[in-house]
Order: sequence, then C-alpha cells, then structure tokens
Amino acid sequence: MSAQSHIPRMTAPEITARKGKEPIVCLTAYDAPMAAIVDEYCDLILVGDSVGMVVHGLSSTVGVTLEMMILHGQAVMRTSKKALVVVDLPFGSYEDSVETAFKSASRVLMETGCQAIKIESGSYAPATISYLTERGIPVMAHVGLRPQSVNVLGGYRARGRDQKVATEIINNAVAAAEAGAFAIVVEGVNTKLAEQVTEAIHVPTIGIGASKHCDGQILVTPDMLGMFDWTPKFVKKFTDLKGESEKAVKAYAEQVKARAFPSKEYTYKFDAQPAKKTPNKTPNKIK
Repeated sequence: MSAQSHIPRMTAPEITARKGKEPIVCLTAYDAPMAAIVDEYCDLILVGDSVGMVVHGLSSTVGVTLEMMILHGQAVMRTSKKALVVVDLPFGSYEDSVETAFKSASRVLMETGCQAIKIESGSYAPATISYLTERGIPVMAHVGLRPQSVNVLGGYRARGRDQKVATEIINNAVAAAEAGAFAIVVEGVNTKLAEQVTEAIHVPTIGIGASKHCDGQILVTPDMLGMFDWTPKFVKKFTDLKGESEKAVKAYAEQVKARAFPSKEYTYKFDAQPAKKTPNKTPNKIK
C-alpha cells in the first residue's frame, strides 16, 4: 500500500476552521485523470454541475441530471486521495422539499463516496441545509450569481448592482451559515459585496468572480486551463491547453496522412518466426 493512501482526506470541519487563515484552494474536476492532477494541490474539489456545459455541451446547467452528477462524482473519487470532494445537487433535485433534498443528497454520498454536497441558496436553503446537516450530510452553499437560476435572472450577469439585491445576497449567506453550511461559494459579485459577505459570516467564503479577500478561490478547471476561446471576465487562463491540443492534433493528422506515423519505434516486431507447416505425408501402402 502506498504512503499516499494513508493521507487522510480534508474534512468539512477542517475547511470551516480555515476561516480567515491560509486561503482555501479549490478547483472543479469531472473525470479521473483531472481529479488526480488537481488533488495534489487543492484542499477541495468540486464536481460541479458546470459539467453539463464544459463537458456535455449544454447551453446551461439546468439540463444536468442527478445520474450525471453521480457518474462524474464516482470518477473523481476513484483517483482523488486527499482533497475534500463536494458534488453539486443539480437543478430540480432538492428545491421542492427537505425530504427530496435528503433523498438526492444521501444517494449522491452513498453512490459516489464523496464527503459533501453543494446547493444554490435561495429562500428555501436554510431549512434544507439544517435538515441535511442534522442527518449527517455536510452542505456547501452558493450565493450571488446562481447558474441554476439563469432563466429567472436573465443571464449570467454579475449580481448585487443595486442595494436591494446586495442586501438579499448578504442575508442569504448569513442564513445559510447559521443553518449549518460549512462554507459558502460567492459568485459574480463586486469586491465590496464579497468583502461584506465574508465579514458577515463565520464560515469561509469561496470566491469565483468575487474578491481576493474571500477565504478561498475556485475556478472551473477547463476555463483556467484555456480550453475555451471565451471565458467569463473573472477567469485567468493559466495556460493555453486548447491551442496546445490543436497543435498536437494537427501534427498527428499530418503524420498519419504522410504515413510517417506510426514509425518503427511505435510498432511491434517479433524475432520468433512462425513454425513451418510440414506437408502431409501419404502413408505407405501395405503390399
């Protein structure tokens, strides 16, 4: 057994204890290879419903199903070892009642082995968070720009432009924290509002398009790796994976057409020669 297998995973209480201390590093992952990479450097891995857009090509997260989240959660859990793994509950799987939320959340935990779930926090959130945490399910909340509410909000615009909405976001964050959320994602708000939310609650804020003054940061991994031509304003591309991938595919195609690939070093050669077949001998006739 490897030494790494003895490393305990980060827990929800440990994430909460990081409030105001060393920044919490978070990224998304949706498959086993990427989970193995980000696990080395992240405190928390989110299997986000953004998988619907960045992997499955959906126009929003609204079409993501519970089965999709479980499938990708299982893949991430197979190769991650030390980060806390949180799986999003998708649209329609938790909003109508606390019982529905528990049924969906418990299924995710049991079928993936993840350590927590995340929900977007509207007025229904405090009751749901309290119900789940009392029954052993850690919950991360999500305020500000809420992608599952894109049809109500009218798009993916930054939130909190007027005082009424800003106050609502702060109140939602406070209510979620008091209900038992161990951390809260704050998405798509200005720096001042992000700081106000961070100061107003006793649990860590995880910023995405918010402020460096949040207790941690998260980005959608394919965005920060430069897999897409367009990304939100708040995304910094740390590399150009799309460009590098296109170069590699172009080179491959050219070598295949020129019959330059596969060359000898990429093919099999066996020294043993096939046994020669012996001709059938006609038996001697008995005279």
